[in-house]
Amino acid sequence: MDSSEHERMDLAALEARVGRAHLRQRLSIEAELEARVIRRRTRSFGLGNLYSLNALVRIGLLLTGMHGRGLRNVLNIQLRNNEVRLTRLPPAFEGFRLLHLSDLHIDMSEAHLEHLVETVRGVAHDICVLTGDFRFRNFGPYGPTLDALALLRPHLGESAYAVLGNHDTVRLVPGMEAMGISVLMNESVRIERDGDSLMLAGIDDAHYFRTHNFHKAAADLAPDDCAILLSHTPEPYRLAAHADFSLMLSGHTHGGQICLPGGIPIITGSQAPRATVRGAWQHRGMVGYTSVGCGSSMVDVRFNCLPEVTLHRLHRG
Repeated sequence: MDSSEHERMDLAALEARVGRAHLRQRLSIEAELEARVIRRRTRSFGLGNLYSLNALVRIGLLLTGMHGRGLRNVLNIQLRNNEVRLTRLPPAFEGFRLLHLSDLHIDMSEAHLEHLVETVRGVAHDICVLTGDFRFRNFGPYGPTLDALALLRPHLGESAYAVLGNHDTVRLVPGMEAMGISVLMNESVRIERDGDSLMLAGIDDAHYFRTHNFHKAAADLAPDDCAILLSHTPEPYRLAAHADFSLMLSGHTHGGQICLPGGIPIITGSQAPRATVRGAWQHRGMVGYTSVGCGSSMVDVRFNCLPEVTLHRLHRG
């Protein structure tokens, strides 16, 4: 059986799971995006071309001697600790640890992957959650992304759950799940511990593809449940709070990636309020955390916003 037949069978199985409309929307939008990118890249170099702008920024950084510093910042991945208090947390989950990685852009470079592996190696946790953007680019082959993930996977522990981001093709899902990363596509799972349980749900990308569906993701949420939502972007935070989630974990914004002194983002690539684009925040009764991400995109630099891996510890109260 050739690779195209394998992919066809994988997508058929995924369609049976998530529904024809969801899969068709995802694949169609991905095809449109790829075609648009190809058209733009074949045009002459100009300011209307996003990749030309990125190239200009990179050239400017090289000429000013700033690129090396920005690249060193990309490789300086921090391990951050975040203490989370949840009123409905079951007793058995006191001290429960979630290792949170977002915006890995893991096929960016071998050096970045090596630093990421070193950051997570040996970090004690109970489950790992990944909130999307596994690819550096948002088009093209996805094999290198899976190859890089396979090198990281042994360091993520036994239980790993993920959602897709706006850089990710749905074709990544079978390969990720084959290596033991459960991808939640508007789905939920129950995490059991010593007779107690909490719900972990994940929605598909709400930023670009907009194929998220809270009705499906929260379908099994009971009134007394402590429920955690994985969302690539913090943008649907209001819907998440009104759906009665206790905790929302996100990424996407990179915290701005290139920031003014003090970590003030110039742009966030998001319509979410500035208060929700990095670190801990709260809306109504829901606690949130937006990771600034592990990697970088478009331009391989960071300023005044170091990348991070986050270890969340859950507490009652």
